[in-house]
Amino acid sequence: MAKINCFIPAQKIEWLDATVKGLRQSSLVNKIYLLSTNGCKYDGCETIDIDSLTSSATVAKIAAKSDAEFAFIYTKYTSLELGQYAIERFYNLASAAQIGMLYSDYYQIADGVRSKLPTIDYQEGALRDDFNFGSVLFYNSECLKRAVAETKEEYQFAGMYNLRLKVSQFAEIMHINEFLYSEVEFDTRKSGEKQFDYVDPKNRAVQIEMEKACTEHLKAIGAYLAPKFKDVHFEEGNFENKASVIIPVRNRERTLEAAIKSVLSQKTNFKFNLIIIDNYSTDKTPEIIKKYAAKDSRVIHLIPERTDLGIGGCWNAGIDLPVCGKFAVQLDSDDVYQDENTLQTIVDAFYEQNCAMVIGSYTMTNGEMETIPPGLIDHKEWTPENGRNNALRINGLGAPRAFYTPILREVRLPNTSYGEDYALGLYFSREYQIGRIYTSLYMCRRWEGNSDAALDITKVNANNLYKDRIRTFEVKARIALNKKK
Repeated sequence: MAKINCFIPAQKIEWLDATVKGLRQSSLVNKIYLLSTNGCKYDGCETIDIDSLTSSATVAKIAAKSDAEFAFIYTKYTSLELGQYAIERFYNLASAAQIGMLYSDYYQIADGVRSKLPTIDYQEGALRDDFNFGSVLFYNSECLKRAVAETKEEYQFAGMYNLRLKVSQFAEIMHINEFLYSEVEFDTRKSGEKQFDYVDPKNRAVQIEMEKACTEHLKAIGAYLAPKFKDVHFEEGNFENKASVIIPVRNRERTLEAAIKSVLSQKTNFKFNLIIIDNYSTDKTPEIIKKYAAKDSRVIHLIPERTDLGIGGCWNAGIDLPVCGKFAVQLDSDDVYQDENTLQTIVDAFYEQNCAMVIGSYTMTNGEMETIPPGLIDHKEWTPENGRNNALRINGLGAPRAFYTPILREVRLPNTSYGEDYALGLYFSREYQIGRIYTSLYMCRRWEGNSDAALDITKVNANNLYKDRIRTFEVKARIALNKKK
């Protein structure tokens, strides 16, 4: 049997030329197919007419032409530069270990500069449709064909996503920790600008398909949860305050005062307080808190005994206080509530939707409170019927978040400063309905000091790996839960 068939997107000859010449240097390469939406041709290559690179129809056409042991699929139109014996490395590892799909680290060329782009290990919870495999996917052809045969849905956007989910159900997807190729990248936006692409209204049709593919995958592996929820009874505990707004903070003298004022201006028909956990700030943050605590008894200034706390740990310290209210409501020290009715709206939602957790919507602004793209972040991809399943696919559930304190005290937050709220959302949604508010509840102020404004690849990978791990634990928990039913 021939060793490898290659499938290359083809749009411009100048991008295609270097890629084809590089592939032809390997004796393992049998045939090179061009995937083209415009009839692009190249000598010695067969053109496959496709509707898009992401459709299930295109994946089916690739499978039909995969008569070699392996299928080398490149997913970018721009030039690919293979590393030394890269094809041989993919082949040797995949054939010896019987891997379903391999991917590797790579170099990215942007604005003429070559940079290392390490990828992260695939795991059971790596369900994000934007998981970065790089642009080279090395499939075992038998696995690819089986995945196509077992696909019953037609996808315009989720074909490639569905393919790797299907393959993962019966074969391993593995990461080669080696930089095996270079790709040209034109999207040079910072991490903070890319992270909201999936909630952009223009991508709604894409998200619907991705959710469908992920839901089918969860059903196949036994992790799908039907829309049946535990009732929440709000009589637990004896709470002096109906709600507590909780703000963990460290060195936010620039933004904290506005956040405090927005809380204290809330108009409610119940008692509430503000718990600020000062995580050993070294700027003027403590003085700002003390000033407001001195003149308003609703402001609780807590300096935790421990010095090893992240945001999640600070939250735990806050909800442990006897003065914590029946509902614990989030506000970041960078942000401000939309208006004076926000807290009332959130608390009302618990009773109206009988939920253990409420997630709202927010508006992106600059430091001067001027709206910036993408504007309102409302996470309307959430549905009461399937939200908790789709939550395993997306990287965030929205904000602000609020919790029924008795259940929150049972669960606790991970002592981290990233993903702690997402972990809670997955846990709560496993058994309880999550309430949603789709109007803007606060203004999320973006400025150069935001923690996710411009992360380097090492930090981005660490964050994504952590959330994938959270999802892996949650997938296993849901599979176990379903087995008990």
